[in-house]
Formats: sequence, structure tokens, C-alpha cells
Amino acid sequence: MPKTEEGLGSRGEEVAASFLIRKGYRIISRNYKNKLGEIDIIAEDGDVICFVEVKTRKSKRFGLAKESVTARKQGQIAKTAISFLKEKGFLNRKARFDVVALDYSSFGAKLDLIRDAFTLEGSFNY
Repeated sequence: MPKTEEGLGSRGEEVAASFLIRKGYRIISRNYKNKLGEIDIIAEDGDVICFVEVKTRKSKRFGLAKESVTARKQGQIAKTAISFLKEKGFLNRKARFDVVALDYSSFGAKLDLIRDAFTLEGSFNY
């Protein structure tokens, strides 16, 4: 298990990407950034574009990894996703928001894939 938070996050993203590929996802982009934010993984699952947030934890001190995608983070991901869809001309494509949660413990690692982890709420101009 990596020692630093940055190393832990990077390792979690590597594990998540490999897992998604094994599940049949096709990775489009990793660590996509624009002025609105960052999305860890953008992938296709069939005809659906998936915006995937990866959360990795090495202790339960601050809760489980899957519990750490706050409403604020969801809004930031959604705005960044809409910008990506617009930039690529994909506004007519189906899209969803998934979370890959990776919790390390002394017993090993537990990985959860949460499809449709959250939906767009509120008003977005595009």
C-alpha cells in the first residue's frame, strides 16, 4: 500500500482503471481537467459515457471511500462532465456517473463499483 495520499490516490486510479477494463469499459480519458474541475476516469460502457470518480481510503477514520463523494464534489463533477460532453459534441449521448471505491485494510483491499452513483440535480447552462 502506498505511503502518501497522492500515491494512494494514483494507485487507486490504476486499480480502478484495470478493474473497469476487465468489466468491459473502454477508457476514453484519465485525469481529464478543464477550468471547472477534474474527472478521474471517463469511459464508455456500451453506448453510455461514464464519468467515474475514484475514491481510495486506507482507514475508516473518515468513513468508507464510497461515502466521501460529497454533494459539492458531485456538482463539480457534473459541471465538468457537461463541459466535456459539449467540447466533444456528445450532448446527445447517454451518460452516467459511477464511483469506484477502494478501501484498504489489514485484510486486503475491497473494491466497490457503484453504477449511477448520483444524478444531475439543479440547473446547468450548456
